[in-house]
Amino acid sequence: MNVQETIENKITEALSPSYLTVMNESYMHSVPPGSESHFKLVIVTDSFDGVPRVRRHQTVNGILKDELAGPLHALSMETLTPEEWERKGGVVRESPDCLGGGKRPS
Repeated sequence: MNVQETIENKITEALSPSYLTVMNESYMHSVPPGSESHFKLVIVTDSFDGVPRVRRHQTVNGILKDELAGPLHALSMETLTPEEWERKGGVVRESPDCLGGGKRPS
């Protein structure tokens, strides 16, 4: 099982999301082709109802602690309730360009 599948399975099992997207954004960074080191998550679940954003992120980080200790270098996430997701129109923010690894403008 690859890293992306592991993330999908762990989040699904722990949070039963109504919507989940796990995007491998490693290609946007200075890493070898085929890397699985940079991910963006969009998680929509009733489990986040009444939970502050920081606590939501801590929860996800706890679920993925083994991956964060190993293959993951960066993890971006949007953690939403179904109502918040509906208010934003189901739109996922685009990730900014990577400026690390020698990609900074001169």
